[in-house]
Amino acid sequence: MTATLIGVGVGPGDPSLLTIAGRDALLAADAIVVPVAEVSTDGQPGYAERVVRAHVPHATAITRVPFALEDPERRASWVAAAERIVAALGTDGTVAFATIGDPNVYSTFSQLVREVRALAPEVQIRTVPGITAMQDLASRSGTVLLEHDERLTLLPITAGTEHVAAALADSDTVVLYKGGRRLPEVRRVIAEAGRLGDAVFGARLGLPDETVADAVPDAPAPYLSTVLIVPDRETRP
Repeated sequence: MTATLIGVGVGPGDPSLLTIAGRDALLAADAIVVPVAEVSTDGQPGYAERVVRAHVPHATAITRVPFALEDPERRASWVAAAERIVAALGTDGTVAFATIGDPNVYSTFSQLVREVRALAPEVQIRTVPGITAMQDLASRSGTVLLEHDERLTLLPITAGTEHVAAALADSDTVVLYKGGRRLPEVRRVIAEAGRLGDAVFGARLGLPDETVADAVPDAPAPYLSTVLIVPDRETRP
């Protein structure tokens, strides 16, 4: 037997969007780990944990592992999380790490895997794909992400406004993730590119207080915000 760490994508937040494969992996795991922000002090479950608790009856098996959001604490938090997971794995255990969205798209899981492999190279790594925020927002807003030979660029708002401007100039569809506090400056870049009317905004998707709007707010938004900018297909020849 070999210890196995599984990154399970649990979707954007709506428990009903967890895949059957994801649910099965969570139910079969010896232990389930969910990430929490170190700044969180209210004890409330995060996005991933809410989804897990909706599907896994043995909720006491869920372990919260804190991750720092800013350098230089981030690397130390990854190492500490890896140490806890390796200890939980033992020689033949299975640990499921529940992550929002997909474990291979801007996920803490990929960073965690590097640290786990450094500590225990023999651990097997698997992933279960999850529905992404851009798919969920497209569905909730009635937005077509891509048609024919259109190109899509996905990048985080935290990459900087210069990269957002370059993507808007070069791609048909642009998807922006996370970093909602910088939304006002990004909105200005979208407006300067003449594409503000083609943008859709979403935050806290799948939760009771979700926001889905056909206008990008000119104010800071939650960290896990998503912006879709699609082509104006009505004016195309």
